[in-house]
Amino acid sequence: MRDQLKFFFAAALIGCASTLAAQETAPQTPAQTPAETPAQTPAQTPAETPAIDPASNLSLGTPVDEEIAVGQQYIRETFGDWALRCLRAPEGADPCQLYQLLEDADGNAVAEISLFPLPAGSQAAAGATIVAPLETLLTEQLTIAVDGSTPRRYPFTFCNMGGCVARVGFTEAEVTQFKRGARATLRLVPAAAPDQNVTLDISLIGFTAGYETTGTTNAQ
Repeated sequence: MRDQLKFFFAAALIGCASTLAAQETAPQTPAQTPAETPAQTPAQTPAETPAIDPASNLSLGTPVDEEIAVGQQYIRETFGDWALRCLRAPEGADPCQLYQLLEDADGNAVAEISLFPLPAGSQAAAGATIVAPLETLLTEQLTIAVDGSTPRRYPFTFCNMGGCVARVGFTEAEVTQFKRGARATLRLVPAAAPDQNVTLDISLIGFTAGYETTGTTNAQ
């Protein structure tokens, strides 16, 4: 079953500021020759001195700040079992989504869900992108239930090399269920075993704080 459910998980979606020290050059007159001109050395930014362990006289290194490139995803903050995953934008605020990687009982990555609030005025209060393995039986779609409530079925939208994607919407009442609940379940059917179900837990620990922060972050 594990071989049937191997799942992709990689997402690389879509600077570095440098400062130059100015150097004052000694004034020269036509009478001066190169030999008479005071020697000039390029100005340098002093590097941070590595820490030295006095007992062993070994370098302990210095921290390096890694820049996040435009188009690169990064985890900005975590809320329980959810992460606020953002995309570095070329300008303006970075758009973010509430993210959770879904694993089976053995800890294998199987699916992922990214959720985000929608602007007021639409029937759906939140949108979500769910990615399932390629070998999912698409005609069976996927179902989601919160704390044993009546499940709802959602179709897949498309498949690519990464997996099969379902783009779904949740009403305000369903978002409230997520906020008040403890656990949701996602059900998939493998194409190689259509008589079996794969049920994955979606932890709701930290969902409320993460959801509110996502809305506030994207509104900035």
